[in-house]
Amino acid sequence: MTLAGAPQSSDDGGTNSGSGNSGSGSDGAVGGADLAIEVVGVTKRFPGVIANSDVNIAVRRGTVHAVVGENGAGKSTLMKVLYGMLRPDEGEIRIGGKPVTFHSPSDAIAAGVGMVHQHFMLADNFTVLENIVLGSEPTARGALNFGAARRKILALSKTYGLDLEPDELVENLGVGDRQRVEIAKVLFRGARLLILDEPTAVLVPHEVDELFDNLRELKSEGLTILFISHKLDEVISVADDITVIRRGVTVGTANPHSITPRQLAEMMVGSELPSPQTRNDTVRETVVLSVAGLTVADADGRDIVQDVSFDIRAGQVFGIAGVEGNGQSELVEALMGIRPAKSGRITLNGTDLTRQTTRERRLAGIGYIPEDRQRQGLILEGSLWENRVLGHSDSPPNIKGPLIDRAGARRDTERIVSEFDVRTPGIDIPALALSGGNQQKLIVGRELSGSPVLLIASQPTRGVDVGAQAAIWEHVRNARAAGLAVLLISADLEELIGMSDAIQVILRGRFVGAADPATVTAEELGSAMTGAGSAAGAA
Repeated sequence: MTLAGAPQSSDDGGTNSGSGNSGSGSDGAVGGADLAIEVVGVTKRFPGVIANSDVNIAVRRGTVHAVVGENGAGKSTLMKVLYGMLRPDEGEIRIGGKPVTFHSPSDAIAAGVGMVHQHFMLADNFTVLENIVLGSEPTARGALNFGAARRKILALSKTYGLDLEPDELVENLGVGDRQRVEIAKVLFRGARLLILDEPTAVLVPHEVDELFDNLRELKSEGLTILFISHKLDEVISVADDITVIRRGVTVGTANPHSITPRQLAEMMVGSELPSPQTRNDTVRETVVLSVAGLTVADADGRDIVQDVSFDIRAGQVFGIAGVEGNGQSELVEALMGIRPAKSGRITLNGTDLTRQTTRERRLAGIGYIPEDRQRQGLILEGSLWENRVLGHSDSPPNIKGPLIDRAGARRDTERIVSEFDVRTPGIDIPALALSGGNQQKLIVGRELSGSPVLLIASQPTRGVDVGAQAAIWEHVRNARAAGLAVLLISADLEELIGMSDAIQVILRGRFVGAADPATVTAEELGSAMTGAGSAAGAA
């Protein structure tokens, strides 16, 4: 096993002092001309925080180079430096062995660097085509040439299996489709170095395989990919080289051909790879949520969810498996009162909530972890304590009489920060200053506070590291053991199988079969989700 600068012990995450080991090819094995990009001694500071400290990475041309680390380790900050969104305080970036200075993403794009962000940078009121060409509009004789752009986008969509409709409004797209638009946008600009931040977060297994085939094809054509992911098995399967960052410092490099996910997790966080496995039976007789014949339509009157029925009992995790865009989002919105039900009935602890408002459903005891934490779960400019109040302004400890109880909300935010290990310098900082994993832990802590009877968890660990993922799993397990009913929707099939007591597969808005989480495999479940087969071990 090749572990340059690997930690000598699996402690609580302290960094190894030999952080320069993967620098600019200093071992002589790879020269600057053979490197697509080099990070040499880069340091980036923010008030009260050193996000990157003397980071060194050498990326070989025509390879997939993975960068892994916990949320808050500094990966996203480093990628923003490479893409010209941030300027380093110290150190330099080299492309093809030559130092470069990026003042903006436009400079990076001109140098052949493109980035697909974990949190999408799209205009909802624009079409797919308009988003892709924005800032790079094609012209012919001084006029916009959208015909050429459409042809190019359709060709990219077909070549890379992106399944894009150029004239569709982005606001009508699910998370998976939005990510594919972002990937097409980078390819449209002809980038030679692609930075992909959590590109598989919304994909099912066969889609991940297809993406990886495409990455290998891009690599064979001389393109270079910087691949950021928390899914360590995926990293090992697709990467040619792996760099590990811990708390802003380069810990070391790893050879994916001779390291296991467990060993890689130990480099990242000082602990073994966690498992979502839950096999203790805590399911009780009491039906908490009952959904009968629920049908939900879109703005055009088309049925997106069709005649769905299910019950969730106290102490039960009920999982829904499905490829993105098969009605999961609309089902959740109908349950939360965000989208009206066309027909059917929703009952919580015997009370009909079908026509109730979102506020009334919240007061009835529903917690909600949305699929997109930044667009739906947080006010990014708001402080942590203000985000604690969000969606719960009618409930203690956030109110005193008719007024918001700031002192009570602040005290409870401090409790959540401590209990859910939200790593922050204080509760007055804006939510946008937190890493993705810490934002998610804040939301989970908020939604599990106040003794909810039902938790709707949509992609609860999307884009978080193994440490944050394990913590979220543990909090959900503990709440389940105490009698909480949980509706779980996850693109991570290992998570879905491991956490669930029962699983239903949704396809084109209908439940098409049940799967037994004790026996079904991720491959069988993924096949059933696409309609290619039935889930083995059906209940």
